[in-house]
Amino acid sequence: MQDLRVTTVQTNLIWNDVQANLYNIEEKIWSLSNQTDLILLPEMFTTGFTMEVNKLAEHPNFTTFRWMKQMAAQTNAVICGSYMVAENHQYFNRLVWMQPDGKFEKYDKKHLFRMADEHNYFTAGNKKLIVDLKGWKINPMICYDLRFPVWCRNTLGNQYDIAIFLANWPQKRALHWNTLLQARAIENLSYTIGVNRVGDDGKGIHYAGDTSIIDMKGEIIYTQSEIEEIKTIILNYENLLSYRNAFPANLDADSFEIIIN
Repeated sequence: MQDLRVTTVQTNLIWNDVQANLYNIEEKIWSLSNQTDLILLPEMFTTGFTMEVNKLAEHPNFTTFRWMKQMAAQTNAVICGSYMVAENHQYFNRLVWMQPDGKFEKYDKKHLFRMADEHNYFTAGNKKLIVDLKGWKINPMICYDLRFPVWCRNTLGNQYDIAIFLANWPQKRALHWNTLLQARAIENLSYTIGVNRVGDDGKGIHYAGDTSIIDMKGEIIYTQSEIEEIKTIILNYENLLSYRNAFPANLDADSFEIIIN
């Protein structure tokens, strides 16, 4: 199994300005000096966490989708981020997993943040996404999903090796963000990555970032607060496998079935 090079993009987001955010993030990506396998962007990376769906939601395969396709091809890396999509008279907070060959997967956010009325504007997804990259099994999710351990739970046979959470998580609840990321890593015997934004949004909400990469023991490999930073970390599969073999707590996990309401 090959090592995996993961790049996190912690950036300020320009409120409700798709083109400005695409230009800004593209410039950051081109600043990378070395090849990477996976580039992770925050939740709603083109707008910030806004509910202005009528103005900003895009149809599938439109501006942001095409940008992701182009960037993945040019960097020869998977690009992963979420943005607002309008489809079949509904709106989705949709994560797109775009491969260099133009093939893609999608995940619509399951847990909509009712404290910001997200559930009144968007339709919740009902399917988890597990993708393969260089032999690694990866489960990408979005922000508020982090609070729901049943949805995030790894299965008996270790369904995934890396859990990813792309977020717009406010600084005032940073303790929850940092604690839950470590908890998800420990309980699921997996690497866990949280990618968050920094700066203030159009509602005056402050985001400290705290983008983090955590190993299967809950130990922090990388974290950064407050500043914009693009960082590449190499994850080692042998370390993951060795720990799982030495401490196979997953073998005693409870079996269950998720019923979608």
